[in-house]
Amino acid sequence: MKTASKPPATFPPAAFGVPEGTRSAGRRPGGPWRRRLADQSRAYAFLIGGVLCFALFSWYPAIRAVVIAFQKYTPGSGGEWVGTANFTRVFHDPEFTAAWRNTLTFTLIALLIGFAVPFVMALVLNELRHAKAFFRVVVYLPVMIPPVVSALLWKWFYDPGAGLANEALRFLHLPTSNWSNGADTALVSLVIVATWANLGGTVLIYLAALQSIPGELYEAAELDGANLLQRIRHVTIPQTRFIILMLMLLQIIATMQVFTEPFVITGGGPEDKTVTVLYLIYKYAFLYNDFGGACALSVMLLVLLSAFSALYLRFTRSEGEDA
Repeated sequence: MKTASKPPATFPPAAFGVPEGTRSAGRRPGGPWRRRLADQSRAYAFLIGGVLCFALFSWYPAIRAVVIAFQKYTPGSGGEWVGTANFTRVFHDPEFTAAWRNTLTFTLIALLIGFAVPFVMALVLNELRHAKAFFRVVVYLPVMIPPVVSALLWKWFYDPGAGLANEALRFLHLPTSNWSNGADTALVSLVIVATWANLGGTVLIYLAALQSIPGELYEAAELDGANLLQRIRHVTIPQTRFIILMLMLLQIIATMQVFTEPFVITGGGPEDKTVTVLYLIYKYAFLYNDFGGACALSVMLLVLLSAFSALYLRFTRSEGEDA
C-alpha cells in the first residue's frame, strides 16, 4: 500500500539571514539602481563625445573665425589686433559688391525656379496611380550623386563646343548658347545645376505634406465644382503653407552659401559674374592669403544667415505651440 509522500519542508527567508521581501534569484540589493546608473553613464558618455566633436569641429572654428576677423592674422605667427580694419578693407573691395549682388541674384532666381519646380513635381507624383515608387527613386537620384561629381557632369553638359546641351539644340535646329561661359547665362546655368542636384529631397518633403491632407477636403471641393487649379489654390496651398514657408527659409539659407557650382564649373567667371560670397571667402583665404578679410566676410554672412535662422526657429516654435 502506497503512502502519500510528505511535502518538502519550507523555511522562511529569515532562517537563512535574508530579510523578508529581498529574496530574488541572482539579485542583490541595489541591482536595479546600479543597472540604471550604468545605462545613464553610457548615455552620458555618448553625449559627451558628441558635444566634444561639435565643440572641436564646429564651435571652436566659428569662435576662432570671429576673433581673427578683428586681427591681422598670419598662419604660424599669430595675429595682431586691428579692430574693424578688415571689415573696412573688404567693404571697399569691388569684388565685395559683385559677390553680394551675384549671391542675392542667385537666391532670387533659385526661389523662382528651384522653389516652384519641386512643388509642381510633387503634385504630379501625388496624382500618379502606377510606378509611383519608381519615379520617387528617379527624382531622388541626383541627391545621391556627390556634389563635385554632379558639377563636373554639368560642366561637360554645358560645354559650348561638344556639350550635350548644344548638341541637342543643333539636333532640333535651334540656336546654341554659351551656357556657363556666357556673361548673361552663367548664373542661370548654375541655378539649374543647384536645382537639379537638390530637387529630390524637397520633392519628397512636399509629397509627404500632400499625402497628409485629408481626402475629404478635395471631395468637398469637387462637389462644390472646383477645378484642378481651384483645388490647388483653396485646398493644397493652405494645407501645406507651413511646409512651404519652412522650405523657402531653408532654401534661402542654403542658396546664400552656394560654392561648389561656381568653384567647379565657372571658377567665378566670366567677368566675376558668378563670384558668390562664399567663393570670395575662399579667394581671400587661399588665393590672397588674407585670413582676416576672409573671416570678416564670414562674420557678415553669419549675421545675415543668423537672421533667417532665427526667423525659421520662430515660425517652427509658433507652429509647435499652435499644434
